[in-house]
This record gives sequence, structure tokens and C-alpha cells, in this order.
Amino acid sequence: MEIIEVLPAFLVAVVLISASPGPAMALIFRRAALQGFWPSVATVLGLEMGIYLWALAAGAGLAALVAASHSLYVAIQVVGACFLVYLGIRSWASVLRERRAPDRAAGDEADPPAPRASSRIAFVEGFVVQLANPKAAVFMFAFYPQFISSDQPLLPTTALLALIQVILETALYLGLAAGVSRAGVWFRRPTIRRRLEAVTGTVLIALAGRLLLTAR
Repeated sequence: MEIIEVLPAFLVAVVLISASPGPAMALIFRRAALQGFWPSVATVLGLEMGIYLWALAAGAGLAALVAASHSLYVAIQVVGACFLVYLGIRSWASVLRERRAPDRAAGDEADPPAPRASSRIAFVEGFVVQLANPKAAVFMFAFYPQFISSDQPLLPTTALLALIQVILETALYLGLAAGVSRAGVWFRRPTIRRRLEAVTGTVLIALAGRLLLTAR
């Protein structure tokens, strides 16, 4: 089974997986809406670096260790959930700070985007969210073997498929970020921004709960 033969099915699967709601989508949407396109690029790159490392871990057999070790799985699970809760609380803290601040001008004009220096933070957030997700390890361990035959070298083939996945997901996520950032002026209006922060914070905390409560 050559890679070229399984590539169409692989690409369709990656598109469907990428389009599913989750922490990655929430982070990208929030970053693009409130800070613009370039900081969201950093978030996407961090997320994709994390998924690529999990893919290499699957090819090297390390993801199987995470899947088999209950204590290691739970440890990563707790770290990932705590980080999502931290991001969710931070969003809600922003909402509460604005509600306690002096009233803005009646025009409710949009704030300027956050400085691009936050790109470093955006990259780290995306990277940690993806890496501190044991379900990504289990998924890679179960997903990639379907497209790799027994006569192909496991690690190089996994690395190649993961690179294809990263390129495709990066293009899809950057397209999402570009579309959302075009409406950034509307999203950065104080009232809309508070609502977006509240929704994002709630979603991230809910995803943390799902990560902890869902069985492997």
C-alpha cells in the first residue's frame, strides 16, 4: 500500500478532524478576533508543532506508552485540563475587569489590536494546549497505522504523513484566522469583546471538564 494510494482518504480524514470543535478552534478564533491575523498565526504554529511532535511520538512508539500507562495518561490529562481552565479563567477575568472599569464612551468604538509581541505567548499557548492533550497521543497511535502498511518504515512514513497533515491543517486554520480577523473591528468593540471572552472562557473550561471526564 503506497502513500499515494491512501492519500485521498487521509486528506479527507484530516479535514474532518480539523473542522471538529475543540480547544484549537477556540484559541484560533479568539486570537484572530481580538488580536488580528499575525498573533493567530503564532497560535496555529504552536498547535501544529504540538501535533507534529505527538505524531513523531506515535511513530517512535512513545504514544503507545502514553496509551498503555494509566498514571502517565492521567498526569498529562490533568496538566492539559488545568491549562485549559487557566485560559478560561483568564478570559473571564478580562470580562470582570472591564465590567468594573469606568464606563467607556457611548460610541462603543473598537479597541486597537493587541501588540504583536503577544505572538510568543500565542505560540506557547497553542503548543502547550496540543502537547498537554493525551487524547492526541491515543488518536495518533490509532489513526496513523490505518494508512501505513507493514512493509513501510513506521517512523519515516509517520513523519511524512504528519507533515502533510500539518501543512493542510495550517492552511485551513490560517484561512479561518484570516476570515475572522477581517471582522476584527466588530469583535473588538467592548460589548462584543466581553461577550466573546465570556463565551471563549466558558468553552475552554467546559473542554477541560470533558478532557477530565471522558474515558480514554
